[in-house]
Amino acid sequence: MRASSQIRGRVVGAAKVRLLRADLLRWYRKNRRDLPWRKTTDPYRIWISETMLQQTRVSVVVPYYEKFTARFPDAVSLASASVDEVLACWAGLGYYRRARLLKRAAEKVARDYGGALPDAPAALADLPGIGRYTAGAILSIAFGRPAAVLDGNVFRVLSRFFALEGSWRRSADRTVFWTLAEALVPKRAPGDFNQALMELGALVCAPRDPNCPVCPLRARCEARRLGRVDRFPTPSPKRSAETVAGSRYVLLDHEGRVLLVKRPEGVRMEGLWDLPESAPPGARAERVGTVRHSVLHFRYLIDVFRASHPVRAVKDEAELRWVAQEDLGLYALTGAATKAIKVGLRTNN
Repeated sequence: MRASSQIRGRVVGAAKVRLLRADLLRWYRKNRRDLPWRKTTDPYRIWISETMLQQTRVSVVVPYYEKFTARFPDAVSLASASVDEVLACWAGLGYYRRARLLKRAAEKVARDYGGALPDAPAALADLPGIGRYTAGAILSIAFGRPAAVLDGNVFRVLSRFFALEGSWRRSADRTVFWTLAEALVPKRAPGDFNQALMELGALVCAPRDPNCPVCPLRARCEARRLGRVDRFPTPSPKRSAETVAGSRYVLLDHEGRVLLVKRPEGVRMEGLWDLPESAPPGARAERVGTVRHSVLHFRYLIDVFRASHPVRAVKDEAELRWVAQEDLGLYALTGAATKAIKVGLRTNN
């Protein structure tokens, strides 16, 4: 039976909800991971962490969160920075649109709210990049408001606990599960409850091979009772990977500097610095290796070339820049450029 029919049928009883909350909170307070954003209720830092955690593993986020909040400790400092500075601090974390939206939202917070994130749901939702999930996380964790969250982990936990069919990829199913999440979030400790749901999905109720014997909800989990944990949520067909061939050129001038090219607006990874995809006229280049790079369902196979002689024909411009090798870390490079530069410079030395 579809989730919408079951929810309309009032299968979510009050007693079961109370037990779910109590069991989950008890488990979370004993087993939660020691993460830097859980040591604060600062709305700005909660916002930064939740934005970084979207589609990114916790272990990857931790050092970026610490570096980013050290460089930009509040919305005003983030608003005052240049886009290049923000992207450089974000470099390597991926999904760079998140960083650009953070910057735009910080500018609005600094201009309209005196540098403090608003606690009104409508005002939060009006900030660039803050959707329903992020707003719910900020409101519940930072402000103690009973606002729900729904991500892939929460969707999976609720689907299994109530044996509700549905696919995360279906908008209609997500709408139904939002209704359920809103009915479950308590008035007391809503932030802990929301984080507990996400933590359980990350650590125990995994997509494959969930660790049901240690789950605090196992006694009342409907999918486990039915012996069908692997059938909830509804499996989604995997999208096949697409292989894309390309080239990058490591061009060195007479001082050993590397030529970088800023990616223009309207293309993937706009605003990041990359390597040229072709050599300028007169440059003699040799192929020095191949790198592989994955972004979403794209698999890039990139041939790397290096100029065999100093290149002097290209001058610094807004979108072109010669950069000393020791300064490359100051630039927000694409992942493909980072890998290609390592191959090109290693071969050169």
